[in-house]
Amino acid sequence: MRVIGSAVFVIWMYGLMVVMGLLCAPSLVGPRSWALACFRAWLGLVFFGLKLFCGVTYEVRGREHLPGGGALIASKHQSMFETLALWTILDDPAIILKKELKALPVFGWYAMKLRNIAVDRSAGSKALRDMLKQARERAAEGRQIVIFPQGTRVKPGESESYKPGVAGLYAAMKVSCVPVALNSGLHWPRSGLAFRPGTIVIEFLPAIPPGLPKEAFMASLQARIEDASDRLMAEDRA
Repeated sequence: MRVIGSAVFVIWMYGLMVVMGLLCAPSLVGPRSWALACFRAWLGLVFFGLKLFCGVTYEVRGREHLPGGGALIASKHQSMFETLALWTILDDPAIILKKELKALPVFGWYAMKLRNIAVDRSAGSKALRDMLKQARERAAEGRQIVIFPQGTRVKPGESESYKPGVAGLYAAMKVSCVPVALNSGLHWPRSGLAFRPGTIVIEFLPAIPPGLPKEAFMASLQARIEDASDRLMAEDRA
């Protein structure tokens, strides 16, 4: 039954993406706020379907650690969940995405209209310079920059190094960095249809103040995210 519910949810999510994406296509030539309203309406239906078909809900902890205005948010990445949920939790984030996502029908259209930051990871130092430039521009608009410092989705219990791009953003933006822990991979799989009923917890941790040396920042960020994510996963399995 879980596989059937999961399959129905996946069809629901992507079917709605196509239908609503096409119906809301005129918003792509209007103000960005129009596309944002359409995108958030789609997200509301996605999370409704996630609960209805898969029995998965989510809980947010640590909102008090979110600063106002431009900030750097560095999140653990275990599933597609957080790339969507952060749009419902944060006021107006700009998420750092792989360049390949720009080419996706419908999703790519809205991702770019909402002025996310697409990065060509094959371009080396040029990609880093471009990412820093766009991040400073978005932060100057009062938006929160979201990066997944491991650069890819990582299965619960597996490890992946933290990439230096997050340290470059932290140094260039000269703002505090809010680490984000979560247990999403236990309920929304990285791939496949093994959605598991329960509650995803996404937790904003106390901010790392600006100005730390690169090595100290990276060590603190990784320790905070990994320790808190391990705690959330252990709590879920208890």
